[in-house]
Amino acid sequence: MSLHNIPKKSWIKFAIVATLYLLFLLWVGSWWGLLVLPFIFDIYITKKIPWNWWKNTKNPTTRTLLGWVDAIVFALVAVYFLNQFLFQNFVIPSSSLEKTLLTGDYLLVSKVSYGPRIPQTPLYMPLTQHTMPLTGTKSYLDWPHWDYRRVKGLGHPALNDIVVFNYPSGDTVALGIQNQDFYRVCYELGDQLVHLSDQLSKDTPYDKAQQIYRRIYQAGHQHIAKHPEEFGEIVSRPTDRRENYVKRLVGMPGDTLLIKDGKVYLNGKLNPNGKFVQYGYFVEWNVFPDDDIKKEFGITTEDLTLVSPSNKPLVTYTPLSDDVKKRLLARKGLVASIKPAEPLAQWLYPQNKYTGWTTSDYGPLWIPQKGATIKLTLDNLPFYERPIRAYEGNTLNVERGKIRINGKETTEYTFKQDYYWMQGDNRDNSADSRFWGFVPEDHIVGKPLFIWLSLDPDYGWTEGKIRWSRLFNWVSHIE
Repeated sequence: MSLHNIPKKSWIKFAIVATLYLLFLLWVGSWWGLLVLPFIFDIYITKKIPWNWWKNTKNPTTRTLLGWVDAIVFALVAVYFLNQFLFQNFVIPSSSLEKTLLTGDYLLVSKVSYGPRIPQTPLYMPLTQHTMPLTGTKSYLDWPHWDYRRVKGLGHPALNDIVVFNYPSGDTVALGIQNQDFYRVCYELGDQLVHLSDQLSKDTPYDKAQQIYRRIYQAGHQHIAKHPEEFGEIVSRPTDRRENYVKRLVGMPGDTLLIKDGKVYLNGKLNPNGKFVQYGYFVEWNVFPDDDIKKEFGITTEDLTLVSPSNKPLVTYTPLSDDVKKRLLARKGLVASIKPAEPLAQWLYPQNKYTGWTTSDYGPLWIPQKGATIKLTLDNLPFYERPIRAYEGNTLNVERGKIRINGKETTEYTFKQDYYWMQGDNRDNSADSRFWGFVPEDHIVGKPLFIWLSLDPDYGWTEGKIRWSRLFNWVSHIE
């Protein structure tokens, strides 16, 4: 067919699709995509390639089967691009952000708010993060692997934003305990095996301290590797295939962060808590809360962890906001006492340095900023060696008390990325930056926009499982 005989409608369709596609390529800055343009031209204009050959087959079963295959492939490709560049679904799996976001909240996460990343592992099954459902096998291919690059978005991460990001410590995972920090498990388990942490203090010389930490870590790592039946296979994952986490951004690049009595200070100034921030308490109940009490005070079954072996007195570990704590104490006959829980102090970040810090009293700590140069010493090296080595791809070692990066002796380092400090609003029940450190810029996924579904795990479908009042609430309004 001559191009002059092509219907006007076909030319219009081609022009619209081609224009949109070229705008997309301009946005992502990938001109390799121009190789696809001739195929778009063929679909609408020349039609030399028999794209729908299966529609002409005489076998109705084949036509039906291939019709379904065609629809499924199209849907998967569409979902791939939507998830990669525009929006992604995310479900709150734990209570770390309660009561701002609740376990069972389904969020629409915007990739364009901070700019979507060009996929680093582009070949993966849509709607999966790292594992295929049913089979449990890896859902992505390690090759090809592209360097980190982010497309321009509508803005940048801002202080107190709720942010979805790839779990930084998820570069190494034991498949049998995927929900736990592999490095922290190695240190905790290793210390149980070799009992060396009691030899550490602030006065322990650097070389001796690092030798002890290495022995502890190696003991734990070897034990996990030797017991795959208990811990599963140890695997590594690329940045964009690591587990997705959601926390509040409480420390910006270049800030000096200090946590005192559970409150976050930035550059010496208090960063005020939101109204839903909770802390952990031991609550002695006169009467164990029934469903009506739990609903009235916004307490879940997960919030009521019994800590008294005989249940007398009836004591639970329960996270509470200031408002809920006051209301519980004001209700006559409901609680006997509410006492603050002890903060955690074992194996906080950095796990290879004795600091004496706790989850409630932590820091001060400077958060790395892109382009900023820091003076490196043996005292501050443990705080920054993971960003230098793991996130920015350098070799780093210490020889005879001298720091060497990429084989060269140095006393300073200039960071290549911005880093962020993330914490959960459920402050005493959140695995966050206090345990695994900084979140690099290349791990940022996106910003939650709104809750499109909310399911309460404590109740059945006929008992109020759907939290109707939370549906289509903007996350920014909940904060």
